[in-house]
Amino acid sequence: MIGSGTLLTSTEVARRLGVTAATVKRWADTGVLECARTAGRHRRFDPAVVERCEREHGAASAPAGRFVDRMLEETEPIALQADLLRERARLGAWWRVAEWLGPEIEELGLRWASRRIGIVEEHLASDRLARAVARCAESLPPRPDAPRILLAAAEGEDHLLGLGLVDLCAREEGWRSLWSGRVTPMDEVVRQVEEGAVDAVALSASVAADERRLAAEAAVVGGACEKAGVHLVVGGQGPWPQPLPHGQLVRSFEGLRRWMEEIEGRG
Repeated sequence: MIGSGTLLTSTEVARRLGVTAATVKRWADTGVLECARTAGRHRRFDPAVVERCEREHGAASAPAGRFVDRMLEETEPIALQADLLRERARLGAWWRVAEWLGPEIEELGLRWASRRIGIVEEHLASDRLARAVARCAESLPPRPDAPRILLAAAEGEDHLLGLGLVDLCAREEGWRSLWSGRVTPMDEVVRQVEEGAVDAVALSASVAADERRLAAEAAVVGGACEKAGVHLVVGGQGPWPQPLPHGQLVRSFEGLRRWMEEIEGRG
């Protein structure tokens, strides 16, 4: 319940939590952070709700961009892995680390878009982080009876860092992650579903993805998953159709965790 006192703007909340305003808006839209709406549809936040979020989830340890500097300056993925492990110890769960990384990844993209860094620097930094995330994931053994989740990017997508974080979060739950590769046709994903090779499928798309193509892929993969009794989750910032023909749309890693818990009857 939102109180009647002075409410905070997205920018003020972002400053308090050490994230970007875009992240605060995403948390609000996905239900992570409760908000009210003004007559002009602007988001407003109760300070008590923000304080509770800070206690439960932890604010970022530094303003957005501090870890990006590490990504750009540190040449060894193992050093970034150590940073991530420290954040895991501080925040208490990998899904919280993934949420913390969101503003840093956004900041990296903003620096490239504003030409403060070149495309090679952006690619190198992303690759270092991806390798560090993969190292962390590899240290988490799956449960023998755990669900098998196939990770795939929408056709035409070349950004897999988000899926790497999904892998990390899934492995922390004991799930068995199966990578489909950088470029995987949707008919191959469907084949895996039809052959009973997986229990769940996770599809990711960026904001640059084509809306009509995503709608077609959601229909094809969703239809196969529904027929086979396979769970489907789609995410990233892509313009996925709403409502989905089958499956669930999640925009946060906390939402992903809840989805996994519900599948195993722990939600």
